[in-house]
Amino acid sequence: MEIKNSVGYIISNTGRKLSQSLQQRFQHSDVTPEQWSLLITLDGKDGISHKELAQRAEKDPANITRLVDQLEKKSLVRRAPHPNDRRSLLLHLTELGRSTAHALAPIETAYVGQIVSGLSPEEIQAFMQFMGKINRNIENA
Repeated sequence: MEIKNSVGYIISNTGRKLSQSLQQRFQHSDVTPEQWSLLITLDGKDGISHKELAQRAEKDPANITRLVDQLEKKSLVRRAPHPNDRRSLLLHLTELGRSTAHALAPIETAYVGQIVSGLSPEEIQAFMQFMGKINRNIENA
């Protein structure tokens, strides 16, 4: 079998291309697509723990710490003590973080619109269902 005919290769290669292309569109902001995903997740639910952010963003907790460190250095996120748990910290968007998340959202939306152009709403829905099944299978493997 040729590698380019592998479902795993196609998914991985497409994800890599998507991320690289989105990175180029975000270049002016000094924020990567992976960092932006955390900003937009925090915009939806601010003041959460590293663990909850990892769950909501579906990212590895070790990567969350590294990414949050980077975002904190850029003054986009701040850590604050948890009021009920001295061992825990809560993550908050700064005003700069919130405005950055909001500024990049239409860029991501337009890009996604561009990459699904020519697909019918039914094809997009079917794709979402297929990818949902694949993700569930990965989680259960």
